[in-house]
Order: sequence, then C-alpha cells, then structure tokens
Amino acid sequence: MSQDILIPVDTLRHFLVDLFGATGMTGENAAYSAECLILTNLWGIDSHGVLRVPIYVQRLAGKIVKANPSVTRIAGKHAFEVLDGDNGMGFIVGREAMTRAIDLAKAHGIGAVSVRSSNHFGAASLFARMATDAGLVGIAMTNVIPNLVVPGGSKPITGNNPIAFGVPSAEPFPFMLDISMSSVAGGKLLLASKKHEKIPLDWATDNHGHYTDDPDIGFKGFLLPVGGHKGFGLSLVVDILSGVVSGGAFQFGINGMYKAPDAPSDTGHTMIALDPEIALDHDEFLGRMRNFYATLKASPMWEGGREMLMPGELEYRSQLRREREGIPCPPDLLAELNALGRAHGVATSLTPLAVA
Repeated sequence: MSQDILIPVDTLRHFLVDLFGATGMTGENAAYSAECLILTNLWGIDSHGVLRVPIYVQRLAGKIVKANPSVTRIAGKHAFEVLDGDNGMGFIVGREAMTRAIDLAKAHGIGAVSVRSSNHFGAASLFARMATDAGLVGIAMTNVIPNLVVPGGSKPITGNNPIAFGVPSAEPFPFMLDISMSSVAGGKLLLASKKHEKIPLDWATDNHGHYTDDPDIGFKGFLLPVGGHKGFGLSLVVDILSGVVSGGAFQFGINGMYKAPDAPSDTGHTMIALDPEIALDHDEFLGRMRNFYATLKASPMWEGGREMLMPGELEYRSQLRREREGIPCPPDLLAELNALGRAHGVATSLTPLAVA
C-alpha cells in the first residue's frame, strides 16, 4: 500500500484551472470545474475529486464533451422546467440546472429542474450545497450507466445513481447527505487501485456476478447495491426522475465515461430546491434545526470518546484540516496528473508538501 502525498490547495487549484483552460474552457468554467474538484477533495470525498481529472481532460480535449455548453430550456411550466445540457461538462450543466431550480424556488417556494444530454457531474453534494448556500433545501441526483447487480444476478440493470440532500443549519456547515445506491461509489475502487489496496467482498463482483476483492476486476465488473432491494429500488427512482422524466437517456441508453470514453455519456440530472421560509420564518427554522442537531449530538455512544456526527459534519472537519495540511494524493495519481499537465502545455506542476 502506497502512502498519499500532500498537495497544497492553492497549488492544486492553479494547476487545475490551467489544465482545464488548456482544453478550451473559458476562464469562468475552468475555475468553476477546478473548484468543484477542490471542494470534493477537501470534504474527503476523494473518489470524486482529482482522481477524475484524467478522464475529464481526455474527453474534453477530444471534443467528446463540450467545455462550454449552451444549456437551454426546452420545456417548463410553473415551478418545473426541463433543460438540454448540450452534451456539456457535468459541472457546468449541473450548475445551470441548480441555479435555475433556486430561481424557481424563490419565485414559487419550490423549483424542480430536470436535465437531459449531460455528462458526469462529480459529487451530487456540490449542487445540493448550492441550494443551502442560498438558504434553501436542496436535492440533487443523476443517473449513470447500469453498473449495479442484485446479489445473485449476473448482469447489471440499473446504475448506482447518486442523490444528495442538503438542508441549511445554524451550524458552520449544512446538513448534507450524499449517497449512491451501491455499497460504495465506483471511484472508491479506482482509488483502491491507485493505492494498490484490496477491497471488501461486499463492494463489487467480477463480470460474472462473483464477489471479488480486486478493485480492478470489480471496476470492470459490477457494483453491489446498498441495503439489498432498498438501494436497488431507490436507484430505479433516480433513473426515472433523471432520465425518463427528462426525456433523456436511461438504463442502457447511457454511456459510461470509462467504458465508452469516446462517446457522450448522455446522463440526466434532476435538481430540486425548496424554500423553508414558506412554512417558517428564518430564525424559527434555524432554531428548529439547532434543536434537531442537539438531539443527534446528545445521542449516547457505547464506546467512550466517540460522538454522533451530523451528516455533513465529517466533511466540514475534513475541509478545515485539509485546507491547513493539503490534499492527499496517491503517488501514481500525482505522476499521472503531472504528465497530463506537461502533455497539455501547463507551465506549473504539482509539488508535494510532505508524506501524509
């Protein structure tokens, strides 16, 4: 198992902005895409951070994914709209969709936006966080290529289809639950591969449905659902809301960016924003959230010294620590990123701080 190397946050940010700019992104889109990845790593969600940069850059540079899409409204009535993502970078398309959902929520109390013709948009919490930053409840979801097999099944028939829920709070961080419908995200298998680690047997199977502890075999095979039929059923709901309802691709109509790197993914997203002040004034709502939080924190733990954490608290603590110490990066990934930068004419390189 290799030790991670710490990269200064600002160094990584400048590198990513330059790298995305080299693919043709505008300065604004490059900065936003870089910030999405930086935040995801700061939160400790390394499976969706800079680990994804090589495939993103490959697809952007090859014009498979549009760096600067023209996202357009193609249907809508009252508080619900449908957008066409113009085969754009998922970060950019997702931003436009949640921005519109927030605008609708401010006008109607609730706003929902479905998107077709998009691509991988990173961590769903990025977009739920946009809503909480605006004082709203946020829900963000996306469908993905079928990669989930029911235990005992030999073929995947739905994706692990992540969904995130965000709620403003009186704490320095919002309530934030970001989950996929598989035991773990596929990116965790990629990360284990980069670190030369084995994976637990309940994470994935080979391409015949047999359990494996090899992350590379598991990544080429299928993921297992969280909670059995419950996670499987929820994955179907996300695919319906993101793909069927949007008029976009669903199930086997979607392409995976790793299995089909030369084809647009054609994923769909759904963003929902809700204004809690329709029911409660601002201070009362935050006071109720404060009480909700206090009840959780007061929950007794059987092991001394442990504490109950509110969803989003672990990510907040990780962000504070990593902003000081740097972002951990496996040596293999660091070498790959620097090689990618040289290939695209990026003047700076990623220089480590220390061994994590």
